[in-house]
Amino acid sequence: MIDEEADRRALPGNGLPAERVLAEVRALRAADRPTHGGRLFAYVYDPAVPGLDELAAAAYAGSAHVNGLDPTAFPSLLAMENALVGAAARLLGGGPGSAAPDVVGSVTSGGTESLILAVKAARDAHPEITEPRIVVPASAHAAFAKAAHYLRVAVDPVPVSARTLRPAAADVAAAIGPETVLVVCSAPSYAHGVVDPVAEIARAAASAGVRCHVDACFGGWTLPYLRRLGVDVPPFDFALAGVTSISVDLHKYAYAPKGVSVLLHRDPALRAPQYFAYADWPGYTMVNPVIASTRSGGPIAAAYATLRHLGDDGYLRLAAATRDAVAGLADAVRTVDGLRLMAEPESTVVCFTATDPGLDLFVLVDELAARGWHTQPQQSYADLPRSVHLTVTAAVAPRVAEFGPDLADAVAAARAAGPVALPAELLALAGTLTPEALTPDLVAGLAAGLGLTIPTDADAAPADATAPVDAGTAPAGPLPGRTAVVNTLLDAAPPALRERLLVEFVGLLQRPTW
Repeated sequence: MIDEEADRRALPGNGLPAERVLAEVRALRAADRPTHGGRLFAYVYDPAVPGLDELAAAAYAGSAHVNGLDPTAFPSLLAMENALVGAAARLLGGGPGSAAPDVVGSVTSGGTESLILAVKAARDAHPEITEPRIVVPASAHAAFAKAAHYLRVAVDPVPVSARTLRPAAADVAAAIGPETVLVVCSAPSYAHGVVDPVAEIARAAASAGVRCHVDACFGGWTLPYLRRLGVDVPPFDFALAGVTSISVDLHKYAYAPKGVSVLLHRDPALRAPQYFAYADWPGYTMVNPVIASTRSGGPIAAAYATLRHLGDDGYLRLAAATRDAVAGLADAVRTVDGLRLMAEPESTVVCFTATDPGLDLFVLVDELAARGWHTQPQQSYADLPRSVHLTVTAAVAPRVAEFGPDLADAVAAARAAGPVALPAELLALAGTLTPEALTPDLVAGLAAGLGLTIPTDADAAPADATAPVDAGTAPAGPLPGRTAVVNTLLDAAPPALRERLLVEFVGLLQRPTW
């Protein structure tokens, strides 16, 4: 007899047919934002190249069970990793005949792991420094704060100019002290898409005898091609003597599937402290270049196949399409009264804010979403206003002509709706509540008051195993269709409270399905 309740679980009492399982996955995926089509301006990178998904999936499947733990057992994976590192190194100013002929690197699971390892290598290179510190612009990716938290390294933040959105090199130099093990800069910063003054920062770090890491996770694969297309890209790579390491994500503008990043070091001695080795136990001697031990070869093979298929000429064409899309979107923003660009685009980001107090950017984000455009709202920070971030990919190019009219229409609708007005008691709570006072029950109550729904076990469970599955059976997402009120509350909360609110809320979402 079939236990239908058990069959609704991830581990059913009776195994289900393959097509039935795939239908469930398709139904669950129907609730997601679109990963293709050029209307999602964050999280995914779509080149709109026919057949590329199928090629990457086939390469992924062919190496999914290969284990990166031991390169001597699986030389195919070692060969593909070395090829990816070589390609990234040549693109970023390293390799034979360059100013950095001895560049080495590692393939990681993503930008966050690359940044953690860059911090680890810098920290472990100086065991004599008992309280290591890193100098980080305020605009640097939050993964550096995560790295510092995990590795018990202190962060010395450097403010960025509200006008240029960059740190001053002199301020970075002044922040370097005897316990500094790493200086950080971005090429470009994620939030606003501007390139830090890398040459000056790297020179200051070198003068102090400190490593300098360039976080090019976001733009490292496009900036060299944009330069070839005539864009005025400032120096940021290994052509600068003071740059000691660079990270670049292949699952961003190299258009490989998630998750593949490359961490490059100027020479093998700089990379050496990145490794972890351990022999003081009765099992095999562990040696890992990255954080994970066991690693699937799937992402690496998919990235290798993607690079081989697109080639240098393909990436140049994709960069040109992206450049044109950025220019078109920026023009669309310029033509709308009440909006202004946070910075003139110089990479693959369009970021804008509002100059009209009657225009609520968070309401505008909702209005754009209602028209099929999924953008990324950014809360205010220090003297920087709240803004809207657009990560632009090649897939956006055919959609640019549609965006301008929709943006103007969405702005008109946002003005008509007016700014979000939080209840006075909620604003007071945001200003006085301490992170320590938050409890799951309090957060659940706040979520309910803001219109967010926490999924129940029934919501999260797969559909009845005996019933047909289609998109209509997919469980509702935990967020309402409009999130302006949520973003307004988060914007009103101090950063520490905002962090705790989100931790508690995500904790409520991530519950097992029984």
